[in-house]
Amino acid sequence: MTVLEFVFLLAAGIGAGLTGSIAGLASLVSYPALLATGIPPVTANVSNTVALVLNSVGSVSASRPELKGQGRRLLPLAVAAVFGGIAGAVLLLLTPSEAFERIVPVLIAGASAAILVQRPPRELATTGARHRPGASDPWWLPLGTFVVAIYGGYFGAAAGVLLLAMYLLSTGEGLPRGNAMKNVILGVANAVAAVGYILFTSVAWSAVLPLAIGCLIGGRMGPTVVRRAPQAGLRTLIAVAGLALAIHLGIQAYS
Repeated sequence: MTVLEFVFLLAAGIGAGLTGSIAGLASLVSYPALLATGIPPVTANVSNTVALVLNSVGSVSASRPELKGQGRRLLPLAVAAVFGGIAGAVLLLLTPSEAFERIVPVLIAGASAAILVQRPPRELATTGARHRPGASDPWWLPLGTFVVAIYGGYFGAAAGVLLLAMYLLSTGEGLPRGNAMKNVILGVANAVAAVGYILFTSVAWSAVLPLAIGCLIGGRMGPTVVRRAPQAGLRTLIAVAGLALAIHLGIQAYS
């Protein structure tokens, strides 16, 4: 790991932390940054998941006002995220490297397309609020969280977006509180998957260190941005960049 690569990954981590805590798309920044340093795809994905644990630490620690009073609803969702994260980690460890390289472009393209066509979160919260804030959440919410957590533990690109849209639509919460919910649950899924990766596979620790530091910094910044800034332009920029990345990786994987 050269000094230039360390600085590059630190900057990528800040961008990933900021992007992840706002839109749930940290992997669309951090994963290609790891690939750019020459780390193989599977090792890069594993190392990325480990580093993103610090993203959740930063974003959750900065979201305490939004998380106030949500402990009871978050408990069953966190349990679902634990089991989903375990399932996703096992799936990745059992997937051949060659197959993973072919799957990644599809996952990134799907994640980016979902962001590109997604209606603004505030609009989702308004039109989809069948449940008043503070009312009982739908019975299926832990099940939906479990399914998304499987994907989050396996790869994770746009898993946060899926969680955010689901929570806004089903709970009637506004963007700041819904985003705080997403950060907690995604953090649980990532942490569980990261433990499995650390125990059972190789992690590029020299790359994880600068990326994790950056993720912590960026994650701390994200909730403040969510409280104050519109999201439409940022989501569009990330989606377009993600689609371009998917095309690039797809050409490499299938050529």
